[in-house]
Amino acid sequence: MEASDHYDTIILDLGGVLINVDYAASARAFAQLGFSGFDDLYSKSKQDGLFDRFETGAISPAQFRDRIRQLAQLDLTDAQIDACWNAMLGSIPQQRIDLVKHLKERYEVLLLSNTNAIHVPAFEAIAAKQNGITDFKGLFDGAYFSCELGMRKPNADIFDHVLSLHGADAKRTLFIDDSIQHVEGARKAGLNAEHLDLGKEDILGLVQRLGLLAD
Repeated sequence: MEASDHYDTIILDLGGVLINVDYAASARAFAQLGFSGFDDLYSKSKQDGLFDRFETGAISPAQFRDRIRQLAQLDLTDAQIDACWNAMLGSIPQQRIDLVKHLKERYEVLLLSNTNAIHVPAFEAIAAKQNGITDFKGLFDGAYFSCELGMRKPNADIFDHVLSLHGADAKRTLFIDDSIQHVEGARKAGLNAEHLDLGKEDILGLVQRLGLLAD
């Protein structure tokens, strides 16, 4: 049996999987404005509770910015904070957009991202400017952001919720994420899950290695 016969649904992460992300870029940008401790609060592997709350929509962008100002002890403008916070967001290589389209020919393809209300319009703007995509969510059969759902990876409830929305079988669903803690969470929720180790390959290589598009 080919790998492509094992799955009906593929759930992709966004950051690192589809869009390039440099987490340290935000820390560098904040440091240039005099806030040198940002990298102690936020990284790929860990983050302060402030960011968890922002990612689940528990606090607003205004509340997030105010807290950043308090932590930085600087009178930063909203625009400065947004620019630094969005600095981590890179480009979306066109080959990855094309990959999503090819996968959709064979599978139901969903997007599931831990993200926030400042990053969403920022990466949508990147996709529009660089890739000509005016309806980012429309690239997928379903696209879900933690800040809109009030839940976040790696907790089982967000996986259960997305599967339920699509009537998808966890045993026939493959989840792909570059954060190992999210992969482990998906496995605990009963999904098949693959860790994308960005130090070794990108999503194109992983898909090829797994034979997901094999004839």
